[in-house]
Amino acid sequence: MERTFVMIKPDGIQRGLIGKILSRFEEKGFKIVAAKFGILSEAIVDKHYEEHIVKPFYFGMKAYITSGPVFRFVLEGDNVIATVRKMNGATNPGEAMPGTIRGDYALSIGKNVIHASDAPESAAREIGIHFADVELVSYEKIDEMQLYE
Repeated sequence: MERTFVMIKPDGIQRGLIGKILSRFEEKGFKIVAAKFGILSEAIVDKHYEEHIVKPFYFGMKAYITSGPVFRFVLEGDNVIATVRKMNGATNPGEAMPGTIRGDYALSIGKNVIHASDAPESAAREIGIHFADVELVSYEKIDEMQLYE
């Protein structure tokens, strides 16, 4: 099974979207194996977005992502990384298809409700930044036999 990191950003929290977003992933059949709610420290933000630190938009993005609480979680399932990215929709909400999370809820590219890892390497890196190994729970859901071949 593959794992991915997902984060509902401050605008998603302020708009009360945690339940709606989580239910989409659970209804798809993905399993939540870790979760945290809170305000990100500057150190975590710098580590998470380290490739963007030198870019001109970084300080505005950092101010936004630390402006309020976020909900971070790890999902597990077959092809979860690519599927979650598709479910999220295009980064620019204006290009996101209706039915995707950003297509349905996001209003601007700078505040686009949700983040998800884009590849196995970034998923492993981001999970490691936000969660200790002991915080990841392994368990079997009763419907897994029906969901996976």
